[in-house]
Amino acid sequence: MKAKILELLRRKGDYVSGQELCTILQVSRTAVWKAMQSLQKEGYRIEAVRNRGYRLVEDVPCSDASTEANSLKPAPDIYSKNEILSRLSEESGVSSVVFLDTVDSTNSECVRRYEAGAAPGLLVASDDQSLGRGRRGRTWISPPGCNVYFSFLCRPDVKPEKAPMLTLLMALAVCMGMEKIRYGEVLRTSGRQKKTVRDQASPMIKWPNDIVISGRKCCGMLTEMSCEPDYIRHVVIGVGINVRHHGFDPSIADTAISLDDALGLSVKRSLLVAEIMNEFGPLLKRFEKEGNLGFIRNAYLDRLANAGKTVRVLDPAGEYEGRARGISETGELLVELEDGSIREVNSGEVSVRGIYGYV
Repeated sequence: MKAKILELLRRKGDYVSGQELCTILQVSRTAVWKAMQSLQKEGYRIEAVRNRGYRLVEDVPCSDASTEANSLKPAPDIYSKNEILSRLSEESGVSSVVFLDTVDSTNSECVRRYEAGAAPGLLVASDDQSLGRGRRGRTWISPPGCNVYFSFLCRPDVKPEKAPMLTLLMALAVCMGMEKIRYGEVLRTSGRQKKTVRDQASPMIKWPNDIVISGRKCCGMLTEMSCEPDYIRHVVIGVGINVRHHGFDPSIADTAISLDDALGLSVKRSLLVAEIMNEFGPLLKRFEKEGNLGFIRNAYLDRLANAGKTVRVLDPAGEYEGRARGISETGELLVELEDGSIREVNSGEVSVRGIYGYV
C-alpha cells in the first residue's frame, strides 16, 4: 500500500485528500494515516493539511545563500522496496520486488527464490553484498550505503543460444536510465535544455558488459542462465553500479568512478533502479518479437565506447588488434582488421585503447 500511496502522491504533485486515497486503495482513513506515519519515519517529507489532505515534498528550496537562487535541496535518498515499486512503470516487466539490507549476491538470491517457487519478473535489490561476483569468477566489491546492486529474473521467449544478447540489452537500458536521470536533474534544477551531444559525462558501453564514464568504470553486469538444450528455465541479469564515492579499493582506484562524481548530481538509487528497468522492459519485449538485436544497433553504436577505436582482442588462438565498428545483429563485436576485413568477436576479453589504463 505504501508504494501505491507514493505513486499517487507523485502523480498528483499536489495535495490528495484522505478520502480520495481511501477510495482508491479501498482502506480506512486509519490505515492511510498509519501508512503516512510509517513513510515519514522512513524519511519521506509528507505534509498533512486539514481539509486539503497529504502532499509529498520531493525537493525544497536551498536556504544556503552561497547557492543559486533557483537551486533545490534534493529529497533524501531512500533506497527501499516501496520506493522502487512506486517508480516502476507497467512496461518494466517487474512483477515483484525483494529488497534486502545485505545478501551474499543478488544473482544467487534470485536463483534461490526461483528454486523456491518465485516467478519470472522478480527483481532483487540490496544495499550490500558479501560475495558479489563479476565475469570470469572475479569479485565485485560491494560496500553498503553507497551503491546499487540488483538482479532481474526472467524467462525470455527465445532460444538458449540467444540469451547472451540480454547483457547487451541491459547495458543499453543502464545507459538510457542514467541519461534520463542526468537530463531530468538538469532540467529540474536549472531549467537548461536537454543536451543532444555526447560529452565526457555521458555513460558509454564497453562491450560487452561494462558502463564507463570519462574512461572509468561505473557499472558492471553478470548474466547467468539455467536451461535445457532448447528451453530456458531462467536467466538472471545482475547489475552493480558505483553511485557514491566511498574510497575505492586500491585495486580499482585508478579505473573506477562513481555516478555522483561523474554527473555532478546526487543520484537517488531507487529511482536509478526503476528507470533502468523501465527502459529494459520494452527492450526485452521487442527482443522477444524480433529475435535479434538489429533494432538496437544504432542506439548501441551511439553509446559504444569502443566505436572507431583500436581494440586488442585476447583470443585463445592469438591476440590481434583492429578497430571496433559496432555490433552484429546477434551481439558480436565487429572488429575491422588492417586488411579491411571484419571479424566478429563473440568470446574472450577485449581491451580498449584509452580505457582502464590501456594506452
